[in-house]
Amino acid sequence: MVHPTTQIHPKARLGSGCEIGPFCVIGEHVVLGDNCQLHSHVVIDGHTRLGNSNQIFPFACIGLKTQDLKWKGGITGVEIGDRNVFREYATVHSATSDGGVTRVGSDNHFLAYTHLAHDVQVGNHIVMSNVATLAGHVTVDDYAIIGGLSAVHQFCRIGRYAMIGGCAKVVQDIAPFMMADGNPAETRFINKVGLERSGFSAESISQMTRAYKILFRSGLIAVNALNRLETEFSGSAEMAHLIHFTRTSQRGLAPLKSSVEIREDR
Repeated sequence: MVHPTTQIHPKARLGSGCEIGPFCVIGEHVVLGDNCQLHSHVVIDGHTRLGNSNQIFPFACIGLKTQDLKWKGGITGVEIGDRNVFREYATVHSATSDGGVTRVGSDNHFLAYTHLAHDVQVGNHIVMSNVATLAGHVTVDDYAIIGGLSAVHQFCRIGRYAMIGGCAKVVQDIAPFMMADGNPAETRFINKVGLERSGFSAESISQMTRAYKILFRSGLIAVNALNRLETEFSGSAEMAHLIHFTRTSQRGLAPLKSSVEIREDR
């Protein structure tokens, strides 16, 4: 079902059951999976591939050239999984360097005016509220929630099941299972309500609360805090993930820094 006002390049490939509304533009190298729905005035261009059952609302633009001034040409792409929703005016830009790819997983919900910049790597089951923005090379892990009007600095990582409050300015990594807010963003507590809604056990939530206190409230520097977590939670998969995420952080955790001692509130 393709509206007669839509422009589709003859070499573009559309899966079965796609619905393309009025005034859409689909470029030469675009591949759409089955049952995708483009409501109207949607632009998809570049070397862009979407999976099945994606829904794209008016004035969203996907796969266009990066805004990065370092772009020197070449073939760059966007790869998107299945069952994503891109609301009005959402933008997803192609990568910057030749051969690079901006990637988005499946079952995500990007609200109006959200922006995914070049080379971002976005997982699954993520919600980005209105006007939330990811700068270049940001990584967002599964089940994260990013509040409206928040901005994530380039090269930052957002851990799985993390939650970022509205209007936050994120300039460091947000640890998995944690909740961050502020300008600049600080880690406030574990994402307790989100974890409960996701089916985490009371025992797991208790362990994460203890881990939060060790990482952010104990007064230990990062390396000692992580050693303590490894000792106390040697059999926990969630704690192993949290420890690995922290050890591999390049920007430091908000507000934890390896060279700064954070005193416990008393």
